[in-house]
Order: sequence, then structure tokens, then C-alpha cells
Amino acid sequence: MQARKKGNAQGIDVSRYQGKIDWKAVKEDGISFAFIKASQGKSYRDKTFIGNAQAARAVGVLVGAYHYVDDSAITPEDARKEAANFVSAIDSAGGIAAFDLPPVMDYESNKSGLSKSALTSVAKAFLQEVERLTGVRPIVYTYPSFIGNFSGLSDYPLWIARYSSTQVPPGASGWSRWDFWQYSDGSAGGTLPSGTHKVAGIAGPVDLNEFDGTADELRTRFSKKPSVPKEEDATVKDGSFQINGENVGKALLFDGKTHVPLRVLADALGIPLRWDNAKKVAYLNNRKLQSVKLVEGTSYVQLRPIAESYGAEISWDAKNKIAGLKTKGDK
Repeated sequence: MQARKKGNAQGIDVSRYQGKIDWKAVKEDGISFAFIKASQGKSYRDKTFIGNAQAARAVGVLVGAYHYVDDSAITPEDARKEAANFVSAIDSAGGIAAFDLPPVMDYESNKSGLSKSALTSVAKAFLQEVERLTGVRPIVYTYPSFIGNFSGLSDYPLWIARYSSTQVPPGASGWSRWDFWQYSDGSAGGTLPSGTHKVAGIAGPVDLNEFDGTADELRTRFSKKPSVPKEEDATVKDGSFQINGENVGKALLFDGKTHVPLRVLADALGIPLRWDNAKKVAYLNNRKLQSVKLVEGTSYVQLRPIAESYGAEISWDAKNKIAGLKTKGDK
């Protein structure tokens, strides 16, 4: 993977262990971004999350939230429950739109002795559920010693931990570059551009990170926000959506991603759907969808994250512009 370079945006990640933080001093010490622990497992919430998120945003630090995947997550269903806890924590701090950076899956432990395929299944279920609930593609955080457990996840942005200023993280599991590098735990590893591990405003050690680019480039890299849907034009209007081989509606492309009618998809998967027409907000299983497109009065959502979260198979016939969905139980 690539080395650190001069001018990269500097950041930290924090939890309750950092205690009281003077975020104004942190910002003035050259820290551009912070990832803040929100949750762990199916129910734990970091008690400092909301306060840290609000205080960091108030002084202009770019903020993201992270969730530690617990060793009790041994099935995809466990992972989806953890994702629900994470998104609920984010909602309590203002919702995903209040955060500058994508949500993060911190997955680094396997005390349950899961196989590599089982670990990947847990990771994939968590990531897909977070994206389904927030409309934002998550980041994967892990260590070089753990990343080899994953397969097929390299299209997610990577935040890698390797405590060194000279030894770059090795490429692995399909990743050949990092977006974020945690280069120090506050004592070992590389130092800030100032030559120290110490960050003003924090009494003890704190993890040090950098983004592969400037602070302005970081804002641009993750600038897309979910919003109240508005009427939009699609890049493809003549595609079709098939469920178990039967045409059921249009398929549209936005930014290269396939979108299909929300109500049709919900009915096919048996997911309870509620639409608040006044606010133009959709709820699946009582969870607000953050990314909905309105075209000619019909609500469209991205097919892949929702379908795969509920065990359905999807396909895309580029030649004929057909999006296909095969529900569970259909042969």
C-alpha cells in the first residue's frame, strides 16, 4: 500500500478512555478529523459519544462514528442486530446527515474461533445493514494480521492500523491502498508532523491517524449526504426490474448503482413499509431510509444493499438493462 506523505490530513479516534477532551485545543493542534466510538455489540453505547460528536463538530473537526464488532457476533443475524444498535446510536447524535465521514465497522477480534468464511459473512451482513439503514457506504477498520480473514470486501474504503511511520501496511484481501492509516496508538509507531505523539486537549495517549490527502480532499472524498428526496433524472430510464423472472417495474441507474421501485421491492421481500408523504421519508421495518430517489412520483431505492440484507439474489443484465431479483425459496 502507499506510504504517508507530507500534507496529509491528521486525525484521531477516541472513546470514553480519553476522558474529557478539549476539542478547541485539539483542532488548534492541527487535527482535522476524528472517529468517535459510538457502540459495541448489540446494546452497548459509549457514554461520551454524543458529547464528543457535538463538541468536535462545533469547532470544525470532521467527525465520523465507529462500532466495535463484538465476539458474540457469530452469525449474519447477530451482525445485523449490532448494525441496528450502531445506527440507533448515530440517530441519537443527530442522524447520519450530522456526520462528515462514513460510519465505520471496527472488526479485529475472533475469540469465537470463526472460520474465514464465517467472519466474512458477519462483516458483510454488518456492512450491508448499515448501508441499508443509513444510505451511506461504510468504512472497514482492521489490522494487517486480521485483514486476511476477509474476502470480497475490498470495494469498501479501508482504514488500516499499523503502528509505524516507515513500514507501510501490506496489500491484502483485494485492498491495494488505504484511505485512512492509524499509524500510532499514542505511544508506539509514527508521530504527528510536529514530531510528537501528544495531542493538545487530551490528557493521555490517543490513536493517531491520517487520511490519504489534504483536509479539503477529505471533505470532497466523503461529501455526499443523504437528504430529503427530490425529483431527479436517472442516467438510464428504459431498464426493467424483474422478480423471479417476471417484469414488475422500471430499473434506473444513479451513479452507476441500480435503483428499483421501493414499494415493489418491499412487497417482494416481505418487509413492512411505511411512507410519510408529508416529509417524503420511507421506513422499512420501522427504520428510516436515508437514500431515496423520487422519479415521476415513484420512490426508488438502491437494490443491492436491501436485497442482500434479506437473503435475496440479484443480477444485472447490462445488455438488456434488466435488474433481476430472486427471492428465497424460488427455484
